Parts: sequence; C-alpha cells; structure tokens
Amino acid sequence: MQIMRTEDLDFVQFTYNIGNRTVEGSLLPLAAERGMATLINRPFQRGALFRQVKGRDLPEWTREFDCKSWGQFFLKFIASHPAVTCVIPATAKVHHMADNMAANFGQLPSASMRNRMLQYFTAL
Repeated sequence: MQIMRTEDLDFVQFTYNIGNRTVEGSLLPLAAERGMATLINRPFQRGALFRQVKGRDLPEWTREFDCKSWGQFFLKFIASHPAVTCVIPATAKVHHMADNMAANFGQLPSASMRNRMLQYFTAL
C-alpha cells in the first residue's frame, strides 16, 4: 500500500475473488484513486470456489447477466467491480479457457446483482 501511495505505478497485481474480498476496502479503491490498472489473479482461489459449489446448479437469475457456468459467475463478479481492469485466470485446459473467455461477453452484473451473488455464495 505504501508503494502504491508513493510511486507512479501503471498497474498492480493481486488476488481478489468472491471468496477473498479483503482488497475491496484497501487496494482496489487506492488503485482506482491513483489511476492504476489492476490485474486480478487467483479468481477461482486455486479451485476452492469450484469445490464449494460442486454439485449445485447455477441459479436461474444468473441468466440476467448472461452467465452460463460457475466459472463465468466467479469471473463476472470480479470483472464487474469498477476498479478491476483485467482478470487473469490460469488454466491448462482448452475447454476451461473457452469458458473463461465467454465471461467477457454479454452483460456484467450490476452493483445490486453483485450483492445478490455475494449473498448467495456466502450462504453456501
């Protein structure tokens, strides 16, 4: 945070996802204030988020923001944050990459929908 406050950085990279939101009150607002791009890593918390929803159907209401998979659910949550510039999921599987890329299309969740997503996920 000190470096972000004192240096003119073009971008910063850190972890942010629906299960790990510690940067929402610190790094994300500071990056936005200072005009720094954000590269978000570990959007799936190394697979832990998928394990948490394993066997669960995607809620019907996710269609409102063109979401077709849990991967897209997690990515669209991140990408819809106003201070997020880029999400960088890692994968070695082509079908995962195709699904991840599909999260870039269609609508992103609104602020109220992000809250609904968060409430749903934390209730699991």
